[in-house]
Amino acid sequence: MVTRLRRRIDRHPRLVEAAFLLLIYAATSNQYRRAGDDTLWWPGFALAAVTCTSLPARRRHPGAVVVLTTLGTAVAGARGSDFGPLLLLPVIVALYELTLQASQRAIRLHGLLVAVILVPTALRWDAEDEPWANETVSLAFWILLPILHGLAVRARRAYMDTVRTRAEDAERTRHEEAQRRVTEERIRIARELHDVVAHHMALANAQAGTAAHLFSTRPAQTGRILTELTGTTTAALRELEATVGLLRQPESAEESLNPAPGLDRLPDLVAAFAAAALHITIAVEGAAKTLSAGVDLAAFRIVQEALTNVAKHAAVNTAHVHLVYGQEQLTITVSNDRSPITPPRAPGGGFGLISMRERAQSAGGSFRAGRCPEGGYSVTAELPISA
Repeated sequence: MVTRLRRRIDRHPRLVEAAFLLLIYAATSNQYRRAGDDTLWWPGFALAAVTCTSLPARRRHPGAVVVLTTLGTAVAGARGSDFGPLLLLPVIVALYELTLQASQRAIRLHGLLVAVILVPTALRWDAEDEPWANETVSLAFWILLPILHGLAVRARRAYMDTVRTRAEDAERTRHEEAQRRVTEERIRIARELHDVVAHHMALANAQAGTAAHLFSTRPAQTGRILTELTGTTTAALRELEATVGLLRQPESAEESLNPAPGLDRLPDLVAAFAAAALHITIAVEGAAKTLSAGVDLAAFRIVQEALTNVAKHAAVNTAHVHLVYGQEQLTITVSNDRSPITPPRAPGGGFGLISMRERAQSAGGSFRAGRCPEGGYSVTAELPISA
């Protein structure tokens, strides 16, 4: 029943407002008559009508309505009406609406104005000749009641608005965090697939180009390269399947990195590129240290991608890998010289440097790349020993 009543009230706000004003008029009109005078009834009803008809404007002009209802109540009291709660009802409604909308200063000023007008009027023209203390306390109570109740409702609304705002902010933050995680996961998947697919495809392209170049002059070597090409494509499929499997696992990022390759596979990487006519030298400076799984993977992928870029884009047949183990940092430098290379270069590219930079940053390190002063190209990554 209560829910249905609230729904009907929400559907017809103007009808509810009209009924409310008629109820106030019916309650106050008889109080506006002069006490003990049954003949002059119409001035009181007219004055009550004027006072009550100002109430619909209380939301747009609350201060003016408070002043008008106060003056109407004072006139009725001067004519001999009793200063009871029914006579003060329009003032109470106007003060309550003023408290909901106006500033604290306006509330104090209008409350003081109502008291200054009504208290002397009640003390001078009260028909029952009550003690002035009782009259003053009673009027102060009915003046303060709507103000205090309005302040409580106002504080409650402010609290609910704050709670609603916080809930909206929390919902928006959760949505943004979910979007950020989705974006990071997409970038991580793209980086993993790029590192695996680009490396093996570039290596396979280089091996196929070398085999095509040597087919007529060195058939034995061509057969060996084609055999290695088969191993390269098989390894590509196997590592791609493993990478996709790791991306499907629900474990944390660190756990999912544990089975991934590390720097211990550099010899296999060098051998694979040697089949594509790219000779690689590895120099290690400092005592090798155990790297965390994430750093070890990032270091291997950076070296792998740098060598892949050399095989794809540089007209060289030699590359150099320099590893420097410091106290808390591993510095990786991959560079190439300017010797001509016979096999054709692989097409495509564009994400290698981005992938290496993201790898280094994800491990807590830094990355830079550029041309060497003496010629050639080099990339350098600085990674923490422990991420």
